[in-house]
Amino acid sequence: MATEAVNVAVIGAGPAGLAAATQAAQAGLSVILLDEQDAVGGQIYRAIERSDAQRREILGADYSAGAALADAFARCGARHLPNASVWQVTRERTVHYLRDGKVGSVEAKRVVLATGAFERPFPIPGWTLPGVMSAGAAQILLKSAGEVPAEPPVLVGCGPLLYLLGWQYVRAGVPIRALVDTTRHADRWRAKRHMLSALRAWPFLSKGLQLIRTLRDAGVPMYEAADDLRVEGTSGDDGTERARALRFSVRGVPQRIEANLILLHQGVVPNTQFTLSLRAAHRWDAAQLCFRPETDAWGELDIPGIFVAGDGGGIGGAQAAKIQGEVIALAIAAQLGAIDTATRDRDAAPRLRELAAVMRIRPFLDSLYRPRDENRVPADDVVVCRCEEVTAGQLRQFVALGCAGPNQAKSFGRCGMGPCQGRLCGLTVTEVIAAARGAPPDEVGYYRIRPPIKPLTLGELAGD
Repeated sequence: MATEAVNVAVIGAGPAGLAAATQAAQAGLSVILLDEQDAVGGQIYRAIERSDAQRREILGADYSAGAALADAFARCGARHLPNASVWQVTRERTVHYLRDGKVGSVEAKRVVLATGAFERPFPIPGWTLPGVMSAGAAQILLKSAGEVPAEPPVLVGCGPLLYLLGWQYVRAGVPIRALVDTTRHADRWRAKRHMLSALRAWPFLSKGLQLIRTLRDAGVPMYEAADDLRVEGTSGDDGTERARALRFSVRGVPQRIEANLILLHQGVVPNTQFTLSLRAAHRWDAAQLCFRPETDAWGELDIPGIFVAGDGGGIGGAQAAKIQGEVIALAIAAQLGAIDTATRDRDAAPRLRELAAVMRIRPFLDSLYRPRDENRVPADDVVVCRCEEVTAGQLRQFVALGCAGPNQAKSFGRCGMGPCQGRLCGLTVTEVIAAARGAPPDEVGYYRIRPPIKPLTLGELAGD
């Protein structure tokens, strides 16, 4: 495939990417939107263009809001390149991608990284057993194919998504075995410091209360302050072990719930694979317990011409991502001379006020649903790196031998060198090593991410 040149290349077709591409195209810029899915929507609005009325009713109004965003993009004149797996973005703003087994590239004057987030690792005993999956993955099946569990699941962990998925399952007629929340009274007390700001974002609080009310009205058993989480396995007829039950305790009282499907979730974290591979500046966010790229007020990295929109720069949710995409597009339009700075500032001002209002709820949510230490930094026998089957205990042994951080852990035991390239273990490895060394996560750092960000064969690469 030949290299093409555009004003703006946007990576990711979720709310941030769709909004950025639409706004930039409306300013008269040439725009290409690359996404690895076959249709726009990202994870939040996945399959929004082909979802029927029944599925939208089940998923709720927040999901259906994505239809207007997708429609606006379809009419804006930007080019959409679906099924394009971006495997490298250079500091010179060249975007390399793989599509239909062939590599291609785009040279852009400006690049917008709208790669969203992925779920935080939840390493507890038994989390690698068949029958255990993330709540986000279960929600993707519901959104993309209308698939629901054949047997009642147990939902485990903390965070708004856990309750949202339970609410959606109730609306879909799916019985839920139980919802097991790790949030404790101390978490609620900590969150109260941000209650005044949260009350100013009352619609978000109201939605959350409605989710809980629906679950209670449906008779879903709900447990709070769950400790000592463990998935119990059983061997099938073929000798393969799979999930059989969830064990935990509530205020010292042991609990056991039999279930063949256990859905884990303790929040989402920014997808920083591209920003890390670019060697952009990052910092540890103590509130959201993750690394996030540093940007200026307009979302631009310390690499000129490359911007981050949406959850990839810090978790804010779909509404915040949309607004950030629009603001960044205005900044790019001004940089490239499509509008003047006065127009940029005038059009950005109401959006920035709206963004501030939307973000008022974040300190409350980050405090209330802060993942428990023991569910982020597990015991020695728990597998941390699923690809290479490295346990937390082995990581601690590496530290005793002089391992200083995640990159050295690769040399000691191939940790982070499997197919996921650290996506499922990166933050856990950082925190385990930090705790073992008695050092802050900022000092320990993260994996050194290198291209290809997504797998491709030598044959595919040679075909360029």
